[in-house]
Amino acid sequence: MEERGGTVSAAVREHLRKLCLQEFPCGAGSWNKSRFLPRTCRTWRELVPREEEAGGPSEETVEDLLGLVCSPQSPWALLEGSSAEDRFLRQLAIRNPQMLKEDFLYSYFRSLQVVDKQVSLVDKDLLKFPKLEELVLSANQIKEIDAFNLPPTLKVLELYGNNITSMKCLCARPPPGLQHLGLGHNKLLGPLQSMYITSQHWPNLVSLDLGFNDLTDLQGMVASLSTLQRLRLLVLQGNPLALVPYYRGFTIDSLARLCVLDDITVSSSEKHQFQGLRYKGDFLAREAQFVVTIGNIRGVLDSSVLDPDPGPHGPFITYSYYVTYDFVEDEEGEGSEYGGVLAEIVKPTPSEEEVPEEAPATPTAAEEAEESAESAPSSASQSQSVELESGVSAGTPSLPRSLGSAEELAQLRPRMDLRLCPSPGTVLFSTVRKPWADVIPCNYEMQHTLKDLVPLKAFLLAGTTVTIVEEKILSWPVVPPPVDIPSPGKGKGEKEKKKEKEKEEKDKKGKDGKDKAAKGEKEKEKKEPKGPRKKRGPSKELRQDPPILRVLGSGLVVLEPLLAGEPLVSTLCKFGVIRTLESDRLTFLRDSKNKKAKKAAEPGKSKNKMPALSGYENDYHPEPLTVEVQIQVNQCRSAEEALRTLVV
Repeated sequence: MEERGGTVSAAVREHLRKLCLQEFPCGAGSWNKSRFLPRTCRTWRELVPREEEAGGPSEETVEDLLGLVCSPQSPWALLEGSSAEDRFLRQLAIRNPQMLKEDFLYSYFRSLQVVDKQVSLVDKDLLKFPKLEELVLSANQIKEIDAFNLPPTLKVLELYGNNITSMKCLCARPPPGLQHLGLGHNKLLGPLQSMYITSQHWPNLVSLDLGFNDLTDLQGMVASLSTLQRLRLLVLQGNPLALVPYYRGFTIDSLARLCVLDDITVSSSEKHQFQGLRYKGDFLAREAQFVVTIGNIRGVLDSSVLDPDPGPHGPFITYSYYVTYDFVEDEEGEGSEYGGVLAEIVKPTPSEEEVPEEAPATPTAAEEAEESAESAPSSASQSQSVELESGVSAGTPSLPRSLGSAEELAQLRPRMDLRLCPSPGTVLFSTVRKPWADVIPCNYEMQHTLKDLVPLKAFLLAGTTVTIVEEKILSWPVVPPPVDIPSPGKGKGEKEKKKEKEKEEKDKKGKDGKDKAAKGEKEKEKKEPKGPRKKRGPSKELRQDPPILRVLGSGLVVLEPLLAGEPLVSTLCKFGVIRTLESDRLTFLRDSKNKKAKKAAEPGKSKNKMPALSGYENDYHPEPLTVEVQIQVNQCRSAEEALRTLVV
């Protein structure tokens, strides 16, 4: 016997062996031997039934044996989900086991279902089934099929979930009467596959399933499918070609006889809406469009309340929050209006930055961080200048010192959080940095246009990772270096005296300009209302340390429904609770002080909130960390919308 599962015929023989058609309670044996004794010529006196014909005490009746194979509680019952053919063979092996010869079995089967049996070869023994009409070889390891080994009587052929890369092998001698061909979830790739889907090879095809392959040429595929005059049911979803906005409309208008597309009935209104679109197929842009929307962030811990108040010499600490996600990179595209990368990973921080004369408070600094944040592509050099922390800490982290050497940067790289790094073939995008709030509105919307559709399909199957990041920046006053005043020299040379004279002349000329500028300033001061003069601080400039990034939450968003035909994936990403009773109490105390200073109009509101934190700790239920994410694939609803994608 051949190795189990290697060929279709070997899998069939193994299946028949497991049916135990020659073992109790089936077949012939001591449990029913009297029924199969040889019959001899007897006289009329011997026509009285003999004892052995009536059945001995050790034999079972046919009804009892059938009960053993049909009762669900019986140990000889078939497994749940067994086919009707298997049940019939078991019962036939009890009623008339002598019929179960090899020729009978081959001629009996009209349907063979060899599923998930590690089959890799369709052998010629399959031709021994002269009446076979349905052959199901799904979930195996078939890479290629010799069409000469397929019975010509086949009407249904299913090869789902194999490793078939081309339909060329099936077209050598396809079954002439085939009505349904299922090749979904294989590895069909390339524009040449449309050459093998024509009426020349499949004249009687009514149903065709090519879903979840890597087919990209919609126009070429539809042109070949239009030759199949009997085609009524078609499945193409799951292919990269089904991601273009005009996919459904163009297919419906090109295949007028089609009744069902991707398991959805084609309505008359759809045919009317997309009428005439088939004539513009060569001019439609072969690209997919996605819109990513990120809404509100909730449940963020206010880390600023855990930091000590800054002294006159700093550090001044600012916090900002943003969301990152990865999206596939389009290598074939000519770039986009955003320059290929549509959002930033880490915004570069200048070494020195001017600040107001007074030391900024934490909320003001956070607002400045929001205003200065813009969507811009990140570079490798920027990512190296970022210090990262992972995890959540309720205490105050130690203040890091500025990184000033390449060696320190090299030591820092292993600490990079992998959740802030894009997966291969993708680019990280981020929302604008926002200061802390109970509800942080991201208000982010980005359109992604991609021309390379095969990597896009792989990305949708893998999903995207959404991460909430806290950025902490420490700023320090810049201390000006001391200026050395040289002592007056003795015995200066003539060259030095000439330089001093030239300098005096330049000072006189500049003095006239300064006097005019001073008069202009005095006039402005007279016009402006006088107020209390501010004292100058020790320094107007701050130097910033590299940002400290901390991942507050990260999770995977499943995008496979977009590949399966769904127009939208909308989810609320939940990352658990990171806020604490202590941090919320400190936040409330800070906010209540601010309201009291501003003389809030609703004093009763603050009185009711404080007991909820201090007096009823058992009922304290902090809000979990969440972010709203929505990803939509653009789909045209009419021919007019589809014509907007025309290639200029």
